[in-house]
Amino acid sequence: MTDAERLEACLARDGVALIPTDTVYGLACDPDSEVALRQIYELKRRPPHKPAAVMFFSLQAALAVLTELGPRTHAAVEALLPGPITLLLANPCERFLRACSPGGDGPHLLGLRVPSLDRLPASLASVNRPVAQSSANFAGDPDPRTLEAVPAPLRDGVELAIDAGELPGVASTVVDLSGYEQDRSWRVVRDGPIPRDLLTKILD
Repeated sequence: MTDAERLEACLARDGVALIPTDTVYGLACDPDSEVALRQIYELKRRPPHKPAAVMFFSLQAALAVLTELGPRTHAAVEALLPGPITLLLANPCERFLRACSPGGDGPHLLGLRVPSLDRLPASLASVNRPVAQSSANFAGDPDPRTLEAVPAPLRDGVELAIDAGELPGVASTVVDLSGYEQDRSWRVVRDGPIPRDLLTKILD
């Protein structure tokens, strides 16, 4: 089986996988699986109110689902993705609520990720379903750039682990675009590989 087939089989069983991204190693599961999401939060000792990102393996797949995006936000998403960035988007259709709002409180923003596939195993490019994704570390600890750097309890607690060697090791830039459609407002929530001056050039 290819990496993509193994990952999709794991997701279908409500399993949790340890996968490479274009930034760091992450834990991944079906974003609509309450069982699998609970396992990720328990493994990471992550506070239950903190959302996970939803990762698509192609921009086309993401845009095919997020048909409610307004023209301004749609253009920003196309300009910024794929890449090492997480976009916080308004979520009027309340998609992937188990991942986006695990504590049940609003606003229900969607954290959208589409990784640069040239940094991943080639076979992952054919994954045709989204995953809920969070870095493979204990909450507050450094992000792992190798499989060996993932804490042993996390490696032992997953059903599937995919090794892609050493990754860049800097977690994604997080940008809040939830107000962008209305007034072009945006803010950097977490600095990362995408510099602020480039964001300003694209978004302003």
